[in-house]
Amino acid sequence: MSLAAGLPAAVDACGIDFGTSNSTAGWSRPGQQTLLALEDDKLTLPSVIFFHAEDAHVSYGRAALADYLEGHEGRLMRSLKSLLGTSMMDEHTEVAGRAVPFRMLLAQFIGELKRRADVAADHPFTCAVLGRPVFFVDGDPVADQRAQDTLETTARQAGLRHIAFQFEPIAAAFAYESQVVHEELVLVVDIGGGTSDFTLIRVGPERAKQPERRDDILASGGVHIGGTDFDKALSLTSMMPALGLGSLLKSGREVPSSQYFNLATWHTINLAYTKKAELQIAELHRDAADPPRLERLQRVVRERAGHWLALQVELAKIALSNADTTQIDIGRISGSIPAAETVLLRRLDFDRAIDGLVTSIEQTVAQLLVDAGIHAADIDTVFFTGGSSGVPLLRQRVLALIPQARCVEGDLFGSIGTGLALDAQRKFA
Repeated sequence: MSLAAGLPAAVDACGIDFGTSNSTAGWSRPGQQTLLALEDDKLTLPSVIFFHAEDAHVSYGRAALADYLEGHEGRLMRSLKSLLGTSMMDEHTEVAGRAVPFRMLLAQFIGELKRRADVAADHPFTCAVLGRPVFFVDGDPVADQRAQDTLETTARQAGLRHIAFQFEPIAAAFAYESQVVHEELVLVVDIGGGTSDFTLIRVGPERAKQPERRDDILASGGVHIGGTDFDKALSLTSMMPALGLGSLLKSGREVPSSQYFNLATWHTINLAYTKKAELQIAELHRDAADPPRLERLQRVVRERAGHWLALQVELAKIALSNADTTQIDIGRISGSIPAAETVLLRRLDFDRAIDGLVTSIEQTVAQLLVDAGIHAADIDTVFFTGGSSGVPLLRQRVLALIPQARCVEGDLFGSIGTGLALDAQRKFA
């Protein structure tokens, strides 16, 4: 039975890609651009919320980041998708002096994403295909299903009555398929902010006409590693030592690392701002053998600059895709050591920091080929998408597994949203 059975005869459906770092919405119409403008003329909406302390105003996307970086008092939230399937989704966090469930913050962002799609299309959507990673949670089917259920409930609260899900790499394959002129066997490599997902699929003009594509999908797999994990590894290796990570206390013991890990992880940065954390850091500063570096840590926490610092690391990661070195200006947090206002980051150090993460991704791809019973030489194309798929070490290692295949780079931030919209047209038309 068709998924469209029981729906209105003429229904408009969209595709929604709620991402860890960026989100998109697409609407498939003949002769028109698929992705909808969600922030001014931009087709992506960064998955960020900023709650202003002064007037209870809430800003989203680039505006949220700008408000935070301009120094407005408030609370910045990013990478909410990373909480899906975890126990933190049922916990609370402090926003404007009150305890708010993370679940409610998720609903607020999804609701705004859907509202902006409606405005851009000039009518309300009631049907949608939502993208999801192959695994929200590795090795835990119960938690994985709970994550999807949470996302579905949230989407219904936003006004979507008919909902289907599609794996994100399969959606990316549908976007690529709209450009091909003959049949191909494609490995889709989708490296997002929170997960890495892969699909081995046959695509082609004739196959695209089929309403059911199950037989074309030879294998799908994924691992809970993404761009924010690369950011974290780079931060811990190259940035946090400037704040005292790895330094010693007067007792000779190493400075505890928990607050550095909080500051290096997007969705736990706010944990470093608690009164308990501040008192712990003050005590470490008193006991430090190298107090100036701990003073930087204190300034980051006191000025609520953790998200600013994480953003500098993310920008450095992007810069290292095209350069061997880059620098971060840390004058804002230098305190009493103005002579050391920059931190040098090297691609070599970045490669070493993420080597284990890339190895896990490499092993997942290799296992995918084994599961599908496909030889590397049989694959025609490797299609890269997702904001972190341009990391040189990752791309080199994946392509080394399939050396004869053609390498194609899709729209790193828009392929999934485009494919979800095409899938929504098929499922709900």
